[in-house]
Amino acid sequence: MWSFLERFRKSADNSGTTEVFNQYERSVPAHQNAIDALKGWNSAFPKELGLEAGDHHLYADDRIAWAIKTHGSIKNANILEVGPMEGMHTYMLNRQRPARIDAIEANRLCFLRCLVTRQILDIDRSIFRLGDIEHWLREHEETYDLGIASGVLYHMVDPAGLLELLALRCKSVFLWTHFFLDEAMPPGDVRRTPFSGKMEMREIAGMKVRYYERGYQHANTNASFCGGMKDKHFWMHRDDILALLQRLGFTEITIRDENLTHTGGPSFSLLANKR
Repeated sequence: MWSFLERFRKSADNSGTTEVFNQYERSVPAHQNAIDALKGWNSAFPKELGLEAGDHHLYADDRIAWAIKTHGSIKNANILEVGPMEGMHTYMLNRQRPARIDAIEANRLCFLRCLVTRQILDIDRSIFRLGDIEHWLREHEETYDLGIASGVLYHMVDPAGLLELLALRCKSVFLWTHFFLDEAMPPGDVRRTPFSGKMEMREIAGMKVRYYERGYQHANTNASFCGGMKDKHFWMHRDDILALLQRLGFTEITIRDENLTHTGGPSFSLLANKR
């Protein structure tokens, strides 16, 4: 009489005689299968896990480490993360044991990759939600000790409007963002190529800010695209970001790693606190 394993092996040997539907995974169950099921990964997983995904080691991003250190302990804090992308910054925040992390992601593929990351890295203090952060901030009354918006502001159709909404809900905000600055990106600079050349003025919180129109040049057709919802989006001027934050009540602003030669355009990190 065959043992169970012998019967299983024989069944597996004969399984190739009938075509298997392509939406099924036939290999040994493993985290790598879940990663491979979703194309377009940007982020790598911690090396010790031996998994293959993207190239960027965002699970150990020094910008987020600096934000946590500069802000102070976030243990038992309420955190808002805007655009978690693939959940690697969420993993870093989760390790500090906050009370909860509301992670809002609008990109459907990025959201699904966040769920895979949550499973693999055991992110137990976060709820990932699929949808528009602006609707969340307008329609929910949650308040947060710290808001994280890394790589978000410069993808927005109304970036200053997002800052205004964040100010209503967050005591502190961390930003990493690109910005517009003529001195750093003069005419002829290749980094100006995606810009239309149009600049408009908008009024937010009683002050006028400059919006520089930009497009993605069809980058959104790639599965790894993690930009904004619309092709037409706007960068803010560096000085307007800082002035608006102060106008919104963030009286203590600490700037880190300002990089005027970044290949994507001038950028900086900052932590803004209400005191």
